[in-house]
Amino acid sequence: MPTRIFESTIPTSPAQLFAWHARAGAFERLRPPWQRIEIEQPAPVEDGSRVRLRLKKGPFRFSWLAEHRDVVADRGFTDEQVSGPFARWVHRHEFEATATGGSILRDRIDYALPGGALGRLVAGRSVDRDLESTFAYRHATTARDLARHGRFGERRPLRVAVTGASGLVGSSLLPFLTTGGHTAVPLAREGSGAADPRQPRWSPEAGLREPETLEPFDAVVHLAGEGIASGRWSPERKAGIRDSRVRGTRNLVHTLGRLRRPPRTLVCASAVGFYGSRGDQVLAETSAAGEGFLAATCQDWEAAALEAQGLGIRVVLLRFGVILTPAGGALAKMLLPFRLGGGGVLGSGRQYMSWITIDDALGAVHQALMDERLAGAVNATTPEPVTNRDFTKTLGRVLGRPTVLPLPAPAARLLLGEMADEMLLASCRAAPAELTKAGFVFDDPTLEPALARLLGKARPS
Repeated sequence: MPTRIFESTIPTSPAQLFAWHARAGAFERLRPPWQRIEIEQPAPVEDGSRVRLRLKKGPFRFSWLAEHRDVVADRGFTDEQVSGPFARWVHRHEFEATATGGSILRDRIDYALPGGALGRLVAGRSVDRDLESTFAYRHATTARDLARHGRFGERRPLRVAVTGASGLVGSSLLPFLTTGGHTAVPLAREGSGAADPRQPRWSPEAGLREPETLEPFDAVVHLAGEGIASGRWSPERKAGIRDSRVRGTRNLVHTLGRLRRPPRTLVCASAVGFYGSRGDQVLAETSAAGEGFLAATCQDWEAAALEAQGLGIRVVLLRFGVILTPAGGALAKMLLPFRLGGGGVLGSGRQYMSWITIDDALGAVHQALMDERLAGAVNATTPEPVTNRDFTKTLGRVLGRPTVLPLPAPAARLLLGEMADEMLLASCRAAPAELTKAGFVFDDPTLEPALARLLGKARPS
């Protein structure tokens, strides 16, 4: 039976490392974004508890049931397959103190494939490659998350309410916060059919249904808004995009004003679309607003959020660039055509793209929550934006695919109309001046290693 061992040195104690793994959300943080795995039945890290997963690998779907055992606080625990795709799977998580006060994080995998020697011959190499990329990602994420939370280790844990919690950022933000020891509660949208009737609810039309449910909260992270990249922009669609942000934010703020003790902080999503298309001009937070539908929407969106300042609430407006993750958003839409060899530059390819990985986006939200020096507009973008041509060539190189099929600007406009000019062909070269001044550490500052990590092309060091 093959045994694989993956080790990293983490500059934190075994107790902190164990606590991070034992908190709700740890599996979500450790799940690589290129893998299709869902948690059907979560379980605490306790002897005898069982977690059920559903995973998809190519055309195949599997259910996987594993049991926790041999749990030793601050030292480790074991997951053993009860039923699933392997003939046998035993995964031992080990946390060992080092002489310098850190820890060795060790994952020991003993597994057997179905079909014996034939199964090993057919799939063994593929499984080993998957394990290498998976645990490279897991160890890097563990170290990064612990470092982020450790930078504010002197602060008490927060209670945070989140709108848009099922979206691209929100679905990752909740486990990021809970593994760091914070309490994160999704604000269910009215009419969404949330299972727990005690869960706080809100709607863009009316704000919080029962504002008093937020009385104990320290902060609200407002991420809700109708998606902008699905289909052409009809007048009705544009009205829906705008109203979901502007009216939704204004009504949320108005209901916060009815609280006896409003939250101290409101972190509201915005976008670098605020600047419009500005060629190769470097755009800091002090740069003027641009022109066009997205720029006007962002201006009104931010103005609605800033009304909370009148309630004594610190407001941070995170102007996100393109958020990169294969789990959704722009990168997920690009992957199939690029993997089929159909990738190519858009328009001239000279337009700048301000981007940020999903993990640095979470870090920016965390910095906004914890660092009281931040207020007002904050560009949540990497310090190294790239042109569309550079992005295209880099993604093709990471995937090992050619990028020779361009999409000329007239064809893009024919396909998408106004949205092509404002999203695909617009040039925005934003600089994260406020985050940099606050000492924010970008884990993914440059594009090629970021894409390699997100797409499972990195290997253990």
